[in-house]
Amino acid sequence: MITGKNYIGNQQSAMGNKTYKTFNPQLNLENEWDFTEATPKEIDAAIALASVAFETYKTISGAKKAEFLNTIADEILALGDTLIETYCAESGLPSGRAIGERGRTMGQLKAFATVLTEGSWVEATIDTAQPEREPMPKSDLRKMLIPIGPVVVFGASNFPLAFSTAGGDTASALASGCPVIVKSHPMHSGTGELVASAILKAAEKTGMPNGVFSNLNSSGIDVGQQLVQHPKVKAVGFTGSFKGGKALFDLAAQRDEPIPVFAEMGSVNPVVLLPEALKTKSESLAKTYAGSITVGTGQFCTNPGLLLGIKSDALSNFIQQLSGEILKIEPSCMLHPNIYDAYNKNKNTAISQNGIDVPADYPSDTKPNFAKQTVATVDGATFLKNVTLHQEVFGPYSIVVQCDNESQLEEVILKLEGQLTGTIMADAAEVSKYPDIVSALQNRVGRIIFNGVPTGVEVCPSMMHGGPFPASTDSRFTAIGAHAIKRWVRPFSYQDWPKQLLPEALKDDNPLGIIRNIDGIQTQDKL
Repeated sequence: MITGKNYIGNQQSAMGNKTYKTFNPQLNLENEWDFTEATPKEIDAAIALASVAFETYKTISGAKKAEFLNTIADEILALGDTLIETYCAESGLPSGRAIGERGRTMGQLKAFATVLTEGSWVEATIDTAQPEREPMPKSDLRKMLIPIGPVVVFGASNFPLAFSTAGGDTASALASGCPVIVKSHPMHSGTGELVASAILKAAEKTGMPNGVFSNLNSSGIDVGQQLVQHPKVKAVGFTGSFKGGKALFDLAAQRDEPIPVFAEMGSVNPVVLLPEALKTKSESLAKTYAGSITVGTGQFCTNPGLLLGIKSDALSNFIQQLSGEILKIEPSCMLHPNIYDAYNKNKNTAISQNGIDVPADYPSDTKPNFAKQTVATVDGATFLKNVTLHQEVFGPYSIVVQCDNESQLEEVILKLEGQLTGTIMADAAEVSKYPDIVSALQNRVGRIIFNGVPTGVEVCPSMMHGGPFPASTDSRFTAIGAHAIKRWVRPFSYQDWPKQLLPEALKDDNPLGIIRNIDGIQTQDKL
């Protein structure tokens, strides 16, 4: 049952007078539930509980935390149809998408549980003492990763499960040993409350400390600002717009004790269409990219919003074919009227720029909140002069840039802002002829794709979901996959520390059986 209250640790609370409702974009009307905005007192209480919980939670074994994460996954599944129905009512997305995203959310939790069970993620490193070394003896030094403290996670609008209450940021932070306070996204607060109840039920079942998790409601920006500025918060995770992520980043940097904000802020995900590929498979490329541009109504951070090619008959044919294919696809519902309005505003701004042609703009009337897909095109020189055309249009929109030659194509890539992904469509032998294009693209993105689409993001250790600013605030870290845990930890060294007081990961006999670096050698051996 959805109560509309905040979770302060394992207790529900509704101290405030301000309430709001979520919205069903398919029906174009508000949902029935009232949610109570978190008050400053509730914010302080949640963070105080998290700070106390941290002292215990950081010492809990990896195996026990793995049990907690696995139990969260089980409790999310146990929510059954109620979760799926609430998700659909608050997002406008179909039940198949909801079920798939629930599976992904559970899979992420279980993946981090596996990381914890194996245990080597702490990067235990030991350099043994050399007391007889001349001219100066060498101390015994042992280093590992340790959690940094309470983490605030902002739910994402476009993934009510996989990037929200129990999504990748929360799962990785809990895995690291950090308590989490979630600022629930106002578009899907009911979904968030249900998932929060599952997390807290799992915490109780596995004996986690009260305060290891809290969930706070908010329809505006005040609660988020207070959370980021609170002196006991040690890091922030965010997925959303550049405006929102940059604002949080700036707030965190202005604190007396600055803290890291790991914000993933969107991307236009350039796709380079090399000449031979266009000649040999233009038709199939058009079908593939019409689907990729419109999947999920274009509401993925990896949506291919920018297609780059060199002027030719083949590129002209591709633009015509892409335009035809994309108009065959029925429009679908966006997440919220505000997102629908922003899509139309940003799209209209883009296509009203000088030098823009629009070969495809869905012509028929649609239901409220259903986005009309659009393909635009522009020449390379105009694109280089107008940074407005570089900006993300969140929705089913893409612009094809027709460059004069290879040199201009490289210049366009080099002038792009940082991106999550870059894709090269090419024949197998063709890509080796364009090393400068590949190098330029590599310098602007976090992940490069060969003959695929960027809209598939696998959850695995080799995935990099991040990129140079403004795609993310720190290009050294990923928001997806096992290495996402590294955002919430810091390296810590023990020098000549009593061996019986060392953490398990650094003890001589390696009781955890993990892989460690001992005097420069990776090994599971004991000392």
